[in-house]
Amino acid sequence: MLFDSPHERPRERMMLYGREQLSEVELLALILGGGHAVARGMALLQESGGLMGLERATPQQMCRTPGVGMAGAAAICAALELGRRVALLQLPYARAIECPADVAEFLRASIGSAPQETFLVLGLDARQRLQMIRTIAKGSLASVQVHPREVFRPLVQAGMHAVILVHNHPSGEAEPSDADVILTHRMARVGELLGIPVLDHLVVTREAIASLAELGFVAEVVGPDGRTGWSTTRRRPWEGGADSDLGAPARAHDPGSPFSRE
Repeated sequence: MLFDSPHERPRERMMLYGREQLSEVELLALILGGGHAVARGMALLQESGGLMGLERATPQQMCRTPGVGMAGAAAICAALELGRRVALLQLPYARAIECPADVAEFLRASIGSAPQETFLVLGLDARQRLQMIRTIAKGSLASVQVHPREVFRPLVQAGMHAVILVHNHPSGEAEPSDADVILTHRMARVGELLGIPVLDHLVVTREAIASLAELGFVAEVVGPDGRTGWSTTRRRPWEGGADSDLGAPARAHDPGSPFSRE
């Protein structure tokens, strides 16, 4: 990518046309600064495997690209973290959560790019407003083990009326695994016994979210007025087998990980 005219350089293009018009390489060049910044930005993107790989890279990994250095790596990591925090500001605290889209952007920014599986719970009040978020467990690249006791204890203590389960797939594949379905069914049964219904279990990646309620693996919760409080595009009845030991730990599993073991 060559810039023969000053008006074609990244800095001037941003001032003239706005930041939205710049390519990823040009944005990186502005962060890196100095001579041959465009070439260095292009090399860094290529070695990282694109923007997604760059977001997951550590400063030490970025420094391996010639011409990036400690200062450049630190500046890029700072810019990525600022972007992540802006997305986190959009968390709809104290607002009614009615469908997966209401929390999708926040969840993707929060754990979509996490290098290991992370299991969260979103606690909702009687009006289905988000009141709490808790990290229950962190696991490996391919799975995370969770216990019903640890999942529901903070919800009971806080007096929550419903819960949304969440975990990520570091592989980038949002499709739920068989282990995810088994875990969902078990947690839903425990929630039913405790009076804290599981509205959904969301599987998160940086680019997508899968809803196990939409896939039919979570029973529809009907309120006293006969209405459902969780909107999904499609549902089908649960077709799983008999209940397993509800008090035993279960695990979420990322089937897309090269480290998966079933």
